[in-house]
Amino acid sequence: MRTFLKLFFFLFTTVCTAQESGAIVGKLIDKEYNNEPLPFANVFIKETTKGVTSDIDGMYALANISPGTYTIVYSYVGYNTVEIPNVKIVPGKVTNIDVPMGPSAATLDEVVIQATTRRATEVALLLEQKKAIAIKESIGAEQLSKLGISDAAGATSKISGISKTEGSGAIFVRGLGDRYLYTTLNGLSIPSDNIERKNINLNLFSTRLIESINVSKTTSPNISADQASGNIDINTKELSGRNLLAASLGTSINTNVMSSGVFNNFKVSPNYQDVSFGFYSQSIPTSQAITGQSWNPEVVNLPINKSYSISAGTRIGDKLSLLITAGQSEDFEYKEGAFKQYRSNYLDDVIPDATTWSKEVATSGLFHTRFRANDNNDLKFNTLLINKIEDEVFEGGRSGKAVIYEETDPQEGFSQFIRDQNLKKTLLSVTQISGEHKIGEKNEIDWAAGYNFLSADEPNRIRNEFNFSDEIVQLGRTGGFQQRKSTQKIEDTEYNARINDLIKIIDKEESLFHINIGGNYRNKTRDFKSQFFGAEETVTNAINPHSIDEISEIFTQQNFDYGLLKRNTLAPDFYNGELRSMAGYTNITGVRGNITLQAGLRFQKDNIDVNWDVNNYAGRKGSANKEYSRVFPSFNIKYALNEKHSFRFANSYTTTLPEFKEIAPFEYVSPVGQVTRGNPNIDASLNRNFDLKWEFFPSNDQLLSVTGFYKHIKDPINKVQDRGSAGVFSYFNAGNKAEVYGLEVEGRVNLISGDERPNLKLNVNASRMWHKQDLKEVYNEEGNFVRTFRYKGLTETGLEGASDWIVNGALNFNTKTENPFEATISGNYASEKIYALGSPEFQTSGDVNYNDAIIEEGFVSLDLILSKTLNEHLKIGISGKNILNPEIKRTQLIKPSTTNIETEETVLSYTRGARFGLNLNYTF
Repeated sequence: MRTFLKLFFFLFTTVCTAQESGAIVGKLIDKEYNNEPLPFANVFIKETTKGVTSDIDGMYALANISPGTYTIVYSYVGYNTVEIPNVKIVPGKVTNIDVPMGPSAATLDEVVIQATTRRATEVALLLEQKKAIAIKESIGAEQLSKLGISDAAGATSKISGISKTEGSGAIFVRGLGDRYLYTTLNGLSIPSDNIERKNINLNLFSTRLIESINVSKTTSPNISADQASGNIDINTKELSGRNLLAASLGTSINTNVMSSGVFNNFKVSPNYQDVSFGFYSQSIPTSQAITGQSWNPEVVNLPINKSYSISAGTRIGDKLSLLITAGQSEDFEYKEGAFKQYRSNYLDDVIPDATTWSKEVATSGLFHTRFRANDNNDLKFNTLLINKIEDEVFEGGRSGKAVIYEETDPQEGFSQFIRDQNLKKTLLSVTQISGEHKIGEKNEIDWAAGYNFLSADEPNRIRNEFNFSDEIVQLGRTGGFQQRKSTQKIEDTEYNARINDLIKIIDKEESLFHINIGGNYRNKTRDFKSQFFGAEETVTNAINPHSIDEISEIFTQQNFDYGLLKRNTLAPDFYNGELRSMAGYTNITGVRGNITLQAGLRFQKDNIDVNWDVNNYAGRKGSANKEYSRVFPSFNIKYALNEKHSFRFANSYTTTLPEFKEIAPFEYVSPVGQVTRGNPNIDASLNRNFDLKWEFFPSNDQLLSVTGFYKHIKDPINKVQDRGSAGVFSYFNAGNKAEVYGLEVEGRVNLISGDERPNLKLNVNASRMWHKQDLKEVYNEEGNFVRTFRYKGLTETGLEGASDWIVNGALNFNTKTENPFEATISGNYASEKIYALGSPEFQTSGDVNYNDAIIEEGFVSLDLILSKTLNEHLKIGISGKNILNPEIKRTQLIKPSTTNIETEETVLSYTRGARFGLNLNYTF
């Protein structure tokens, strides 16, 4: 805490000293071409040497100007020079001047002084944050480039209060995980690519596709109420400037992959033979793959990461713009660690050499067109396509020290070996059309409609489980599907739309009264199918492979014909889900002097229908219907002390709906054998949210803020290890309520700045959270005890996924020369968090028969990004990511009754490897 306070006061002192100067920011537009941005124009202060050049989007910023009155000059070849006299600079004041330029001289009343709205630059995003009423934070393409961030998941983890779980890849906002979050693309919902998640994997979105990412930590009536921690909205790229043609190439190595014995023996599944140019097409049906396809992994050459992309755009006339960008990346990762599973405080399974080879090929493309018919009508069309192939080979037990519970007796002298090979194919298509229309001076309508299609398939998952000793390799004995090939298919389709009508009753600078009326619509359907095809010995040791690396030799049609092996086919699992969500809202905004009030109501009706036909459910078939109709109020108030200081307060109600996969009782088995199953009896949560934030903007690109927040969650949903002999994880309303409260501090400080000297900037944010939830006991309507979630004498515990501390920091250096050199070092720390809640093993709580919580330990990650602009066309970059290569580890407290001594055991551990790369960017 002492260190934290020192950092706070250091940032406060630094930004306060920055008030001695002012700044001018703005945008230059070409009034002859429908007010398009005017890049590379000269902006300077008359009779001084201080000046800048507008960027490709016409944006400019003159910083660190001494107080006084100046004449600002704007010039461009072929255009008349514009001079703006008597511009007064006040210490700490940011003056925003947008200037139209053209062959004819601009009059002073054409000059517009307002905040810019471009979402790619840090300056523009801070100005947008400053003007906003709700509490939100953003990161744009400019910062993403500086930090060397490759995808949207990495981008969000740089925002205060947000962490990414390395074990599962899930995003946590203020300690609340996937089910409490809502993700949109350009304001419209998008589907998940993973049966285990509500939200889409943000790793799918390359930063090449991203203009900015906005995180709204408080809600507004126009945002879906199905969230408690916030809404992540990804804004896709648009054309900047008049023409664009650029290409990039990159390569990198993973230190784990480059290690001895891995580089020349990097394994992929036999499915990878069906991959061409990053796209998969299955050649053999899974039902025929038992004998028609190899069971042995293959080896790929030169496992070196590669990426390439091309972007092109143009403007046709003064109304139409087109942009297309496409690219592909190929990444390799190797993880080696350990896995254990305990039940009732006794070791169940142990794999001391859990090893994973992963290869990922991601292909993405974006087409964007914009038609600006006139100043009052603007139309946009987006088509996004993402195709991702994830191939993974998992092996455990090669060392001869793995033990899988109940597979063999210890006196037999066998150890176990598991190999799980899987290729996952994800295809996402998003099509959106939107429009903005000004109907007179007092009315503005914006709308959007979209269609999403997602196919997330595991077309041929291959699994083998063996017992082996020095003398013999034996097929696993338990059940008829330890040697199997399986298929799983998820297909989502979704139609969605939104509309908003802004009515301006009063629209003056110091007095404003606006009414927003609108609605949202969403219809999402999911079709799921999974089926197992197995091979089993007719009698134990009927046939034995020579080694664990020669498995395919026994799975021949001849051995089936001779009766040594038999085929087993499990009836397929199905579930179908439909979500119908409709909402209408009204939102009133009023401004009087320094106070802004915003109050709104959202009525949202959600229907969730899930039908299933699964093997592990009593009676196989079943269905569940969840229907919720609620009014969700929200309230925001902003008090601006002056142009630099403001206070914000927000209060809202939201909900958390259960997902299809949390309801349908289908069992999904991980490579290490952990099983997760849905629960038809879970119900939605109801959340109440409070936020209080102070913001200080000493200049156009600096910020200091402090936020306090509190959340109360009724009937929180958690992932819990279910009681009974199977050791299955499932979803429960394990408590009656949960509470999360905390503090967030953020600072963006220019340590060294100026146009004629290098710049050094520090960005840092930190959050401290306190969280708890009760563990309830369940009784039926007659008052009879049903079950408990209490264990070890605990009646409350922490919240799943919540880190007490999250800290992000980045230090950026730029030479500010004609061809600048730039360096950024960034780090992240998230303290330990609960991966899965503890639970009792049997009906009643106790101090022996329980499973303690599984904890994911905290760690520090560090990245270094270097770049050098060689000339106006070519830029070169060097990157080092995950330089510290920390161990990712999950632990669990174990207290067996035989010793009654509690110890901390590692139940999962691995490293991901450091990644060092080189990339080239060329703009024609």
